[in-house]
Amino acid sequence: MTYSKPIKSPCLRVCAVDGRANICRGCGRTLKEIAGWGAMSDGERDAVLSELPARIESLGDKASDREEALAKIRDALGD
Repeated sequence: MTYSKPIKSPCLRVCAVDGRANICRGCGRTLKEIAGWGAMSDGERDAVLSELPARIESLGDKASDREEALAKIRDALGD
């Protein structure tokens, strides 16, 4: 039996999209990125993950938990 490694994800299980920014207030991903996350390659996910801190910052007070989101993103990137 073989096991695959779990897919890294910045998800905080908040799933509330900011209508103006069109990104999740929890993780910073777009709906398209969330929907396609499992089909992306590790490289594609890393590219999106690297953009997320700026997206979370751009939400300002609308971000659900800025510090938790940034920590989850750093963890997913292996930083």
